[in-house]
Amino acid sequence: MSELPPPTSEGEAVPRGGGGGSEDHDPHGALREPNYAIFAFGFLWSSMGLQMLATALGWEIYQRTKDPMALGWIGVARALPVVLFALPAGHVIDHFDRRRVLIATQMMMGVAAAGLAMVSWVGDAPLWAYYAALVGLGCARSFNGPSRATLLPLLVSPGAFHNAVTWNSGLFHFSATAGPIIAGVLLGRLGGYWPVYAMTAGGCVLFACLAMLLRPREVPRASGPMSWGSMFAGAGHIWREKTLLGALTLDLFAVMLGGATALLPIYASDILQAGEVAYGMLRAAMPLGACVMALLLTRVPPFQKSGAALLWSVAGFGACMVGFGLSTEVGLSLGLLFVAGAFDAISVVVRHVLVQVRTPNHLRGRVSAVNSVFIESSNEIGAFESGLVAAIFSPVVSVVSGGLGTLAVVGVIARAWPQLRRLGRLREEDGAARAAREAAPVAGENPTP
Repeated sequence: MSELPPPTSEGEAVPRGGGGGSEDHDPHGALREPNYAIFAFGFLWSSMGLQMLATALGWEIYQRTKDPMALGWIGVARALPVVLFALPAGHVIDHFDRRRVLIATQMMMGVAAAGLAMVSWVGDAPLWAYYAALVGLGCARSFNGPSRATLLPLLVSPGAFHNAVTWNSGLFHFSATAGPIIAGVLLGRLGGYWPVYAMTAGGCVLFACLAMLLRPREVPRASGPMSWGSMFAGAGHIWREKTLLGALTLDLFAVMLGGATALLPIYASDILQAGEVAYGMLRAAMPLGACVMALLLTRVPPFQKSGAALLWSVAGFGACMVGFGLSTEVGLSLGLLFVAGAFDAISVVVRHVLVQVRTPNHLRGRVSAVNSVFIESSNEIGAFESGLVAAIFSPVVSVVSGGLGTLAVVGVIARAWPQLRRLGRLREEDGAARAAREAAPVAGENPTP
């Protein structure tokens, strides 16, 4: 599908930050809105805690087992609930109050993290207990991620939405930078893992409490009973919107093949001969690069050629993964991960804005739920794939072959979806086009206030 049309009404103003030149761009537009400021603060602490948990858990499992497949099973435990519950989650998010869904799932994640702290505190608990806690966390995340994504457009004015997405990406990557570093320091000094998990529980509960203060904009919601047609409406929308399908397919296969995060405990411990602190720095390097890039992106207007930016950024990510896989120096490895993270931030912003502006509000929950399957599948099943290849061959073969596979995926996607290559500037629809989209019926339901 071609680029969304600009406003066509004669004399209609373009929303601030939404379509004008650099002189109209407000780098802090979203942060000036109280709703988003509250949301961002809570999201930062919850996300930082979850990054700390992931860092500590990977190190604990590998130190106990020295088995790459044990790391791969972490990815399966995290991804399986998201895949199973994605369609029901999308229906719930579109039909019920998204703020309340966010509050409930944040509390559930806090409980799951507290359970993991108890398991770790016991000291000799079986591995299945760790994986069971992760499954519980994944069940909550299957509803949490789409609820956050679909609530965000309702917390800011339309002209500030692109800016909010960029800031959100920056906050996520900042938390993914600070979280592993803090976890690495705590692991090195405390000699235990359960305090990190307990801190994660606190961050999740804090976000739930702050979410109670949010006052999202009232918009029509879908109505009607849950049915197969209703649950698959989001998947049907993605299938019809070929640019969405191409972008999500690109993310699915590129990250599934090119991700090296699951093997970082092996690289830090065995290949680079480093300890806990260096391990935390390795985990933080990629999100730090993404954070820096996201901050840079807040200073400039949206991309004029979004499709080309998406494809080139994923290709750059794959090339960095090849270099990282071959590196035996800590400094070079950190630098390559930093650059890979910067490329990844570009693709994240373009893809998230694309999903939201190409989806009517009453379908955003279901489309975001399907999107979460792509995201979780690529990251977590990619972790399983990395662990499997590393167990059969070696960690180096796993990372290098994955980076080469990412480059191949970019070429295939660019050829298979030419409309993605031609995708221009992403912008809000004009009023008439937006009203038509919101009024578009879905099998078995209608948008209702």
